[in-house]
Amino acid sequence: MRRCAALLLAGALGALPVAAQQVSLNGSMGDRAALLVIDGQPRTLTVGSSHGGVKLLSVAPDGARVEVGGAQLLLRIGAAPVNLGGAAAARGDNDVVLTAGPGGHFMSGGQINGKTVQFMVDTGASVVALSQAEAERIGLDYKRGARGMTQTANGAVPVHLVTLTSVRLGGAEVYQVPAVVLPEQMPFVLLGNSFLSRFQMKQVNDTLRLEKKP
Repeated sequence: MRRCAALLLAGALGALPVAAQQVSLNGSMGDRAALLVIDGQPRTLTVGSSHGGVKLLSVAPDGARVEVGGAQLLLRIGAAPVNLGGAAAARGDNDVVLTAGPGGHFMSGGQINGKTVQFMVDTGASVVALSQAEAERIGLDYKRGARGMTQTANGAVPVHLVTLTSVRLGGAEVYQVPAVVLPEQMPFVLLGNSFLSRFQMKQVNDTLRLEKKP
């Protein structure tokens, strides 16, 4: 499994309605339209329109915000394409099966405190990690959390330490999950070991199976 970034502690997308697997931002035309590349094909979308399950929500000088499978992603010009991957398949209440998307990443939609988010499995992250923008979107009162510092690819940054009431992936839900909120922009929530350690993980080729521990 690949790591997304050198985050904390040595490393730190919903069932998609259509088969879109990858999206990136190539340019914008004012604040009403953007040029996206969806599965390798350039598409000009106006705010509110969609293609391949990707809906353009807004355009700003720093990038474009899109919605995929009920969750929002921030795309930046020149950034690597975001791999959307496949959805988590539930196997009873305690097991989850993930299929790797392009690039070998395991990604899926899920929920934090009942709010839809996009996850990427990161076994190199000690805890679940999300951006301040995502924390605010889902209504997480992270500013009450203890302050700390962590090392990222861009150097040391301040973080807020929080405990998530619940984290749900597929049919499995766990409670009281330690997490960090970072000021950096991230296109998805990194699903680290504070969640993964509650499961036995078995990977065979492009399939990752999570079996919840008793």
